Amino acid sequence: MLKLAILSFGPMSHFAILLAGRVAATPALSEALRSARVIAADDGIRHARELSLSPELWVGDFDSAPTEPPIALAGLSRAPFPADKDQTDGELAIEAAVARGAKRITLVGALGGPRSDHAFAHLVLMLRYFHAGIEIELNDGIEVAFPLSPETRRFELEPGTQFSILKFGAIEGLTIEGAKWPLANIDLPFSSILTQSNEALGTISVRVGKGDAVLLAQTDPTVR
Repeated sequence: MLKLAILSFGPMSHFAILLAGRVAATPALSEALRSARVIAADDGIRHARELSLSPELWVGDFDSAPTEPPIALAGLSRAPFPADKDQTDGELAIEAAVARGAKRITLVGALGGPRSDHAFAHLVLMLRYFHAGIEIELNDGIEVAFPLSPETRRFELEPGTQFSILKFGAIEGLTIEGAKWPLANIDLPFSSILTQSNEALGTISVRVGKGDAVLLAQTDPTVR
């Protein structure tokens, strides 16, 4: 179980984007998506039924999605795009959410799946929109990811929860408190893997003074 203090936005400004990666329909994930407006990206539509969600829009080139969504979603509004395009389906879905007033976005099914390049792209997109002022996270019921910043962020983790700090370049001033292996204001080159596989003692605090980094933690290590 992981909790992060979220900025107070209205319920209509929280969007869940359904992507094509793995999803475990855990109670914690359902709670995280409660009251969120939903947009499905291409084959991400298949997660709508298992998560009991009703998308308001289905976006993509539909090259990997079922020809028709489940019957309960037959009247779903669609935004089709050509297969030859310079944006991913997930990126188009995020843009659609922003256009509809999103202030907070949860990317569901952004990790795992058959293509590692998609997972990497979703991490990069998370950092892009975070820098643009959107409160954004990745959550698939198995793992959760949050962007880090110079502002200290606190995460409520069960003791023993495994987590890593993923770097997207050199970082400066990394501080981790409340972990088995704490760090105090250290600088790390991009090539360092020192921040791989740490363990929470409970609530942890993480701060990155300069550079792009992401916290990736297990939310349900029993799910595979």
